[in-house]
Amino acid sequence: MKRQIIKIDEEKCNGCGICIPNCHEGALQIIDGKARLISDLMCDGLGACIGHCPEGAINVIEREAEPYNEMIVIEEMVKKGKNTVIAHLNHLKDHKEFGFFKQGIKWMQENSDKINFDMDEVIAKVHNGATIKEKAEPVAAHTEHTHHHHHGGGCPGSLSQAIGRKDNLFETPVASTPSQLTHWPVQMHLINPASAHFHHSDLLLAAHCVAFSMGNFHQDFLKGKTLAIACPKLDSNKEVYIQKIISLIEDAKINTITIMKMEVSCCGGIVQMAQIAQQQASRKVPKQTITVSISGEILTEEWI
Repeated sequence: MKRQIIKIDEEKCNGCGICIPNCHEGALQIIDGKARLISDLMCDGLGACIGHCPEGAINVIEREAEPYNEMIVIEEMVKKGKNTVIAHLNHLKDHKEFGFFKQGIKWMQENSDKINFDMDEVIAKVHNGATIKEKAEPVAAHTEHTHHHHHGGGCPGSLSQAIGRKDNLFETPVASTPSQLTHWPVQMHLINPASAHFHHSDLLLAAHCVAFSMGNFHQDFLKGKTLAIACPKLDSNKEVYIQKIISLIEDAKINTITIMKMEVSCCGGIVQMAQIAQQQASRKVPKQTITVSISGEILTEEWI
């Protein structure tokens, strides 16, 4: 079938990255200095990123995608080079699209004459240093009962699932824990970067869902910090957020930025916004990223 999907004019694209946090599905990345659509799989064709491109490099076209063809996609990714293929395969793996992952590897194995880079090196990097021989078969075995559930632009982060908790979770009374919030408002559209409480503070930039998934959010992460919250998937006019973060860096002269996001792919947009703001700001501040699982566990902590 034909469906709408974005197309990037690489001649116009200057790699500014403003489109990245405005792709709700996380289908865009800056690779080799250009914005790339790393997978048709997560592009809903709605063009939310278009209005945020200052160069007019993004538009929506209609082309065959029935309903998703990894063989066509991987062939296009190969033309864009090794780094784009790595990003594409990692994208499939991160979204547990192991069936398409297997198809992509198979296409490259069968069309090695069309590839101008070391395919083994690409697969090894995607498999965290393992070789094709060591990893290809387990992936294949895993895909036998895997089905694609994202037609129509659905996001894995919206998938309903239960979170197992111990039966005795609420049996022991817990003393009230005081809030560590020191100011109001906290939503990015509402905050004023010029407010005194932000001056020379340590900023916690958190995705909306983080505090609800963590029982210790206030005591272990918010304490001693100012707060700003945003949803990189659902919020509109996120270019305003970038300008506010720039103002916090340059005018409020915040000391550090701690970015807390959920593990779902669409939440990566909050990191992209901070990175774009940092690139455009004249002053540099240390930034830490903390990734939280949907069950409230810390998955990664790193300074970027």
